[in-house]
Amino acid sequence: MERDASVRLRVRVWLPDRPGALGLVASRIGSLGADIVGIDVLERGEHIAVDEFSVVLPNEDLIDLLMREISEVDGAAVEQFVVVETFADPRIDALTTVEALLDAPDLGTALLRRVIDEFGADWAARTHADGTVQRTDNAPESEHLTVLAAGTAASPLVASGARGPDDLLVAAIGDDGALLVGRSTPPIRQSERQQLLALARIVARIEAS
Repeated sequence: MERDASVRLRVRVWLPDRPGALGLVASRIGSLGADIVGIDVLERGEHIAVDEFSVVLPNEDLIDLLMREISEVDGAAVEQFVVVETFADPRIDALTTVEALLDAPDLGTALLRRVIDEFGADWAARTHADGTVQRTDNAPESEHLTVLAAGTAASPLVASGARGPDDLLVAAIGDDGALLVGRSTPPIRQSERQQLLALARIVARIEAS
């Protein structure tokens, strides 16, 4: 039986936010015999969009050529690509996270574990109104986390999820708590900030019920 040589990639691409740009990139990908099985819009700014393509290539020898083909589109650039075993679906992952939190005997521990998986994060932490901090082993020290939470809460743009550091997600939980998630790469995008804010609101509702 012939072995399947295909390879799955998640490719993050900077695109000029103009009509036809997405189609040109898709055409370049398709020219290599690749299948695009998903496109997620991660961020839109002034004249620029960041999209993530889920691509199945016939074989891994085509990866370098794929990157060059995408870069041939005027104004497009590959931010990062990652070879994966399976493609995650952010919508299903979010629902799975909520289900896990509703059934968790220890909400705090389950929350940190789930956001690590859902966001591909390096660490996660939760600050509480009473000053206590729950954190994964590789998270910054509690004092630093408290300062980070307070500093980001003071910025309306960061608190709303419109802006933020490339390596940090922060979402308020209730009046005086926060959920912090750190990831060194790839850069965190606007859609992920909104996703964490929605999750934090759900956690607050669960705790209030």
